[in-house]
Amino acid sequence: MPSANVRGAQPSADRRLSTLVRHLLPSSARTATTTSTSSSAADADSSLQAFPTMASSSVFAGLAQAPEDPILGVTVAYNKDPSPVKVNLGVGAYRTEEGKPLVLNVVRRAEQMLINNPSRVKEYLPITGLADFNKLSAKLIFGADSPAIQENRVATVQCLSGTGSLRVGGEFLARHYHERTIYIPQPTWGNHPKVFTLAGLTVRSYRYYDPATRGLDFQGLLEDLGSAPSGAIVLLHACAHNPTGVDPTLDQWEQIRQLMRSKALLPFFDSAYQGFASGSLDQDAQSVRMFVADGGELLMAQSYAKNMGLYGERVGALSIVCGSADVAVRVESQLKLVIRPMYSNPPIHGASIVATILKDSAMFNEWTVELKGMADRIISMRQQLFDALKTRETPGDWSHIIKQIGMFTFTGLNSDQVAFMRQEYHIYMTSDGRISMAGLSGRTIPHLADAIHAAVTKLK
Repeated sequence: MPSANVRGAQPSADRRLSTLVRHLLPSSARTATTTSTSSSAADADSSLQAFPTMASSSVFAGLAQAPEDPILGVTVAYNKDPSPVKVNLGVGAYRTEEGKPLVLNVVRRAEQMLINNPSRVKEYLPITGLADFNKLSAKLIFGADSPAIQENRVATVQCLSGTGSLRVGGEFLARHYHERTIYIPQPTWGNHPKVFTLAGLTVRSYRYYDPATRGLDFQGLLEDLGSAPSGAIVLLHACAHNPTGVDPTLDQWEQIRQLMRSKALLPFFDSAYQGFASGSLDQDAQSVRMFVADGGELLMAQSYAKNMGLYGERVGALSIVCGSADVAVRVESQLKLVIRPMYSNPPIHGASIVATILKDSAMFNEWTVELKGMADRIISMRQQLFDALKTRETPGDWSHIIKQIGMFTFTGLNSDQVAFMRQEYHIYMTSDGRISMAGLSGRTIPHLADAIHAAVTKLK
């Protein structure tokens, strides 16, 4: 039987509760609760009730409400609109003619194969990701006969879609590259400056789009890159420039390549639309392969969101083409050190879908057919919209709609006209006049053409 001293050393339940209250409450409250250490459980409970809870007071109470993302916020506004004729042309996600999201048949088949394979497990991937996926991704963008691949000069890591690939690449450069300034086209995807700034790079811009011609400001581009400091990083859209849909010609790409190599500018390609722009995987990779063929170094961020419709799976890759095989090995080792504290290792499911399709010739061919089908439908939407505006004799030259390429068209509409179309016609797009051609259908094109006609007629 325990001694009285031992029993006396054991605090009662009420005392333990009172002690807990003193630790949990602010210092000002502790004074009140310590006046009587023998307070009953009921007293302690009433003390708890007397002070603010996290529901009514927070250390984050002073935070301002952050604005909606300028692109994703369009969908938020669209979802709140009860109009039956509303059209969402904001977010870059493919839709069928019926306006529905599309899961490719070959993706469904690959996924079913994975599910039916009893040997598949859910173990962690290596930091660099799924090895087959990395090899096949590099082969897809650089070409099966790429000398860089044959000479083992490419370090590839699986990342969280295109955004994650850009971020990992940006942080790698901020740590290990001597020039921490990156030049991005004006305009560019709205997330680019945020990603690279937070990665630790200084962001500057170069001229790209000419509003007067609604085409490429090629002379301005050359002048700005020509005046960039030697060794600066330059972000290049591999194809289907977002948001303008304006790409350089192959001759212009060659001039860009020569200029950049002469100044030792480091190319950082962003490829979000390979095969989705023209319908040809090889054609949409030509700009990248020109730079690889000269033996120089570059970075490449790939995404499978658009061309395989794997938006929510977040599947992408970062490849760094290096000067030699031994440098590529060291680069990969340093990429691991960037990735490990960021997200440790990438998810397995989406990358397994991609690898299953890319390594099977029959499935690969099926994918290219479906991919071309998506690209062709977007090209058809461009032609139909152009024809509808021409029929209405809408003021202005709208030929840029069929000259631009890829998911987006930079309409040339100003912010007032965009606001008018949202208010009067329930058509949603970003304020810069960018529309997602993939969100259109034969049913919605007349409505959009009516809205554009009214906007440019009533608002200059």
